[in-house]
Amino acid sequence: MDAERWQRLSPLLDILLELEPEARAHQLEILRADDPAMAGELEQLLALEDGNEGFIDQPLLDKPGQLQPGTLMGPYRLESMLGEGGMGMVWLASRADGLYQRRVALKLLRPGLADPNLRLRFTREREILARLEHPNIARLLDAGVGSEGQPYLALEYVEGVPINEYCAANNIPLDGRLELFLQVCEAVSHAHANLIVHRDLKPSNILVTPNGDVRLLDFGIAKLLDDPEPAPVHPRTEVRAFTLHYAAPEQVRGELVTTMTDVYSLGVVLYELLADTKPYRLRRQTDAEWEEAILAVEPLKPSVATLRTTDGSRTRCPETRRSARKLVGDLDNIALKALAKQPEHRYPSVEALSLDLQRHREGRPVHARPQSVGYRLRKYLSRHRWALAGGSVAGLVLVTALAVTAWQGRQAMREATRAQAMQDFVIGLFDNASASQQGSTFDARELLAAGERRGDRELAGQPLAHAELLGLIARLRLGLGDYRQSLALLEKQARLLAGLDDAPDSLRLESATQHGRVLRLLGQSRQCLTVMAPMESRLSVLQTRLPLPVAEFQSQNGRCRSDAGERQVARQMFDRSLALRRDLKDEAGVAENMRDLAALEAELGNADTAVRGYRAALAHLQAHGYGRLPLAVEIQRSLAMLYRNRGETDAALAILQRARDLAQEIHGPQHPVTQALRRHIAAVHVDLGHLRQAEEELRGLHALTLESMGPNHRDTASSWNALGIIAWERGDYDTAVRDVGQAVAIWRAPDSAQILPGGLFNYGMVLHSAGRNDEALAALEESRRVRAAQIGASHPLIGETDRLIGEVLAAKGDLAGASERFDRAVRLTRVGFGPDHPRTWFSELSMARHQTRLGRPADALESLQVLAKHAGGGSEAPKLRWLARAYAAEARCRLGEGDRARQELDALIGELRIQQPDGGVIPREAADIRAACR
Repeated sequence: MDAERWQRLSPLLDILLELEPEARAHQLEILRADDPAMAGELEQLLALEDGNEGFIDQPLLDKPGQLQPGTLMGPYRLESMLGEGGMGMVWLASRADGLYQRRVALKLLRPGLADPNLRLRFTREREILARLEHPNIARLLDAGVGSEGQPYLALEYVEGVPINEYCAANNIPLDGRLELFLQVCEAVSHAHANLIVHRDLKPSNILVTPNGDVRLLDFGIAKLLDDPEPAPVHPRTEVRAFTLHYAAPEQVRGELVTTMTDVYSLGVVLYELLADTKPYRLRRQTDAEWEEAILAVEPLKPSVATLRTTDGSRTRCPETRRSARKLVGDLDNIALKALAKQPEHRYPSVEALSLDLQRHREGRPVHARPQSVGYRLRKYLSRHRWALAGGSVAGLVLVTALAVTAWQGRQAMREATRAQAMQDFVIGLFDNASASQQGSTFDARELLAAGERRGDRELAGQPLAHAELLGLIARLRLGLGDYRQSLALLEKQARLLAGLDDAPDSLRLESATQHGRVLRLLGQSRQCLTVMAPMESRLSVLQTRLPLPVAEFQSQNGRCRSDAGERQVARQMFDRSLALRRDLKDEAGVAENMRDLAALEAELGNADTAVRGYRAALAHLQAHGYGRLPLAVEIQRSLAMLYRNRGETDAALAILQRARDLAQEIHGPQHPVTQALRRHIAAVHVDLGHLRQAEEELRGLHALTLESMGPNHRDTASSWNALGIIAWERGDYDTAVRDVGQAVAIWRAPDSAQILPGGLFNYGMVLHSAGRNDEALAALEESRRVRAAQIGASHPLIGETDRLIGEVLAAKGDLAGASERFDRAVRLTRVGFGPDHPRTWFSELSMARHQTRLGRPADALESLQVLAKHAGGGSEAPKLRWLARAYAAEARCRLGEGDRARQELDALIGELRIQQPDGGVIPREAADIRAACR
């Protein structure tokens, strides 16, 4: 075995040798999912160890042990790894000798590396950091050598995020971004004054703390200007220590590095802060393309790059255009001068770059532009505009006063006219409400439709009033569950607001929030982000005047970000919204954000944390007298779904029934939320085997859903799916295929993309039971492809689909293909859901039964007997035990123990008649196995 291979295997082998046999086998299964060859080699080494107690008592290579949390390194105890690179690793550590309490970032050489160049770099970094003492540079606190001879640096631990992410997540305006960048310049200037070039300046090495202070990190490849330069190495064969995207042309060419190399890297960072994109846009993100761009391509002006979309077209967003106009001129020229290809054409120092930015902020001429008379005059007039304007104002004060008075009069008249128009409209709407009367009640939807038509007619000359009315009707439609009609109204409102210069900020903010909300409800999270993006840059300005609308906007934007996979950004938005609402004592809003954070934990697979979060949010609502808000219904629904997924069916049913009762009081029986809760309750009854009760509930609910939502709504599809599953449980496969197929056809609409994989899974399941295995396989493979594109091919839900595909392949006679699918299903569910999750149990059950099909009934029987005694609770554990008993009897039949097998099956069928009086899939499968066991 070569040294490189052993270097990879050794730490893994050390871990496995410390584990108990069961835990060792579990860890090997996880490793096999990623690298079967490596897992095989490790098994061979472990087998050698089993047969020789002295195996590898002496190391094959002189390599220290793998570092673990809790390891002592000098006076520090390692807690968790913060990051690692080619040179070493950084651990979060705490002082362990009791002298004082401090947490540090402990930088270590990677264990086992004996490269003298790396040790030289590490030693050099210690010397570099010892020189630097600046508030914007992470300080060196300590240095030493551990007990194993491993050198370490103890650095100030910085809690922060990269500067570009901080600016994006907090909507930092242009002036704030320049202020942060000037802090970076001060830190780099201090390093240069100590004869140090950083050589790897990039956002991930420039962190911003929660207090808004910059910290410069990682002088690992910094060059001391007073040190002799090492022997030159050919740039194409050298191990690249810098980050290519931020490298200067001379670094790419392998030429001499100077302080102007850092100026170039700072230019890239500045460009990214100004334009929210890198200076070069490449078709293919390869190193060769990046090198060519850095050496030969001239970057676009930041103001031009800001206006470019990802496909190269120009954006039409008004906010983006306003931002681009601020960059035209001085900032364009400053950024491009810093990015000049030739070092001599750049700023001669970081101080020169910093001074030019300060000149721009002060309104003075910058050195990056030609010093023409016209340019200097414009700057003078701009810089002294207040003094010059003061003299003019004195002469115009009377005229201005008269003009302001006239303007205010017109504004007051305009507001009065708009308010009167809205009042007349609402009164007229109800004066004519008889057209929408049905018996003693009014049809709210028809009333709103009439209001929309009347608004189009009577407010056509008052676009602001018309926009307000459209927003009002859209919110009412949303409350009724008419999501598509609400979207059409909000799109119409957005077009009106785009043509108005004087629309209130509050109306624009509310319009964007509601537009994003309805798009998310329709499953269009990416469109939601596009709609809400133009308002993000204005939040810091609006927060003082409109704190609650800003908090609501942040919350909705965070939900769309979370749905789009941007969960860390979403968490920051929820946290900011939560802080605003707590300051304003908006207790219902506080509970809403607590719910949002719990939902994030659920998406990350932290079910226990999510349950605690949902319960805390519900308790907060109830403690402040808001226990009967629609939000309480949403929280209970989410909590019940977590319990159901964990197999805690009784708890889920109780919560769903309370949520349904509250939803009927708040929304009424025809609202989508109420109907969805009733479907969830029926589904839980199916889990419990109460098929008759579930079917009675769904029959009436299905007619109501068709009437209120129409035949093509995704909630109608959910109703068809539920009816199909009950027909499948009852053994009416033709009806099951028809109903679930109807649901899948509806869910193929774009706004149901998230639901479609689950529908295809159910469709494949009922097709398989109907004996239509070719169609079943096609549906399941499509489900797998769609779900993998959404959540990744290694998600545990993919394992559940693989399990059912394995059952179909086995039915088609492809036993080898089935084995492969069952193996993958067990690995994915066991790693992703954990060993105590119902989906993991049934994957293991399918694999155990498959041993009988493969002609190994004795092996099958051994595993099935363990599963038949499984101690789990909830609704799924009894199903597991019943099926395991049936499959164990099937294995006994294959072993020639027919009499015993038939006795066990008869006992099981008798028990199922009592426990499952409505029948179902499991009693029917047990009966089929009994009939086959002759």
